[in-house]
Amino acid sequence: MLMKEYRICMPLTVAEYKIGQLYMITKHSNEQSGGGEGVEVICNEPQSHPQHGTGQLTEKRIYLSSKLPSWMRTFVPRIFYVTEKAWNFYPYTITEYTCSFVPRFHIRIETKFANDNGDNDNIFGDSPTPPENVCHIDILTDPYPERHYKQSEDLSIWQSEKTGRGPLVAGWRNNSMPIMCSYKRVQCSFEVYGLQGRTEEFIHKNIQDILLVGHRQAVAWIDEWHGMSLEEVREFERELQEKTNSKLKCTQSNSDTAMPPRSRPALTRSISVTDAASLKKMGVRTPEMPNAQPPQPKRLHSTPE
Repeated sequence: MLMKEYRICMPLTVAEYKIGQLYMITKHSNEQSGGGEGVEVICNEPQSHPQHGTGQLTEKRIYLSSKLPSWMRTFVPRIFYVTEKAWNFYPYTITEYTCSFVPRFHIRIETKFANDNGDNDNIFGDSPTPPENVCHIDILTDPYPERHYKQSEDLSIWQSEKTGRGPLVAGWRNNSMPIMCSYKRVQCSFEVYGLQGRTEEFIHKNIQDILLVGHRQAVAWIDEWHGMSLEEVREFERELQEKTNSKLKCTQSNSDTAMPPRSRPALTRSISVTDAASLKKMGVRTPEMPNAQPPQPKRLHSTPE
């Protein structure tokens, strides 16, 4: 299992980012959905926890076959998705990813948000992450995936009309006010002989890109969400999730209709670590959440971080 801690600073407060995060994830998911791929929301409902209080449970399916490297596509089915389950007890969240057909694939992301510049070496309060496993992601200077670049999201020229913040300049992390940091402890496991190291490195590289894109957008879109109440952003979330799901299902349906009957793959039952009965038959132990995990719902109505 490969573990890293990512620290991403933003010129926001933790209270502001509670709204910005929900807005960014919802809009980004909608933008990335289409052509049969993207994010389908399966469940999004309130949940409570004795330690963390009131929060939100979200389950998504993230379809991304074309985004896999060519060497990986050789052994995955045509319709491939990752299941995302997120427990949001802001400013503390847990997110888990499992694979639709590989039960030994598992990603766990534990996040804490703090009003600092990323200098807390033990934010999770158990044991410090080894320095060599800590990665500071700079939303201004880090190499940006070219396919995601938009001039309106370039923080070196961005300026917020509502807040007067921006543009960001070199050294901004030590000079900007307000300042906050998103601390993410990421554990990645792909226990398949011969592919583990290569796949885990590939996953972490993609996680870095996703975190960079998402946090830049949260800042660049501040004039769209700043001033919204939690109720307003939840309503925006509900409306856009319906559109995203419709867009995804429509393109998948058109794709299936266009496929010649003989070329359609045999239907197989998808397996994830949430399917405990299937895994027990296979002799695979299901990864368990620690005591901090909220109770699992008995049945769900069945993604970015």
